[in-house]
Amino acid sequence: MASQTKIAVYAGSFDPITYGHLDVVARAAAVFDRVHLAVLLNPQKAAATFPTETRLQVIREAVGDELAPDVASRIDVTSFDGLTVDYCRKLGAGFIVRGLRAVSDFESELQMAHTNRKLAPEVDTIFFMTALEHSYLSSRLVKEIAHFHGDVSQMVPPAVQKRLAERGPVL
Repeated sequence: MASQTKIAVYAGSFDPITYGHLDVVARAAAVFDRVHLAVLLNPQKAAATFPTETRLQVIREAVGDELAPDVASRIDVTSFDGLTVDYCRKLGAGFIVRGLRAVSDFESELQMAHTNRKLAPEVDTIFFMTALEHSYLSSRLVKEIAHFHGDVSQMVPPAVQKRLAERGPVL
């Protein structure tokens, strides 16, 4: 019996991507054959700090620069709009990856996982706990610190630092 390729989608705004996001995607790539790190074009969120194409470029740079080549080679950086479960179906992905920083994340993530399961029973949600050293990170926090010219070098990869410095105030 041939084994089936295990494909997962890790969706988010990644505006900007942090070391916490990279930790989750690297651990997901150790479990799944392919992981689509997918920028969700979400009209519900406030205007993005970076346009989609810039985010995709920064994420590709960060994945290539920060992750081991055998890990990075199993990660596809993409974008989509609509429901994550519909994107999973389009890709043939059986799993959605979500990162949890703290117990407070779990309540909303659990609700989303149950909803996705109702919409697409063939797609499971898998939770990865962010490494302890990244558990405080959020893109919102990074943007706030960068806005006030604070040091975000321990929070985001150099590709993000460069774009934040070029952009100037981000709030």
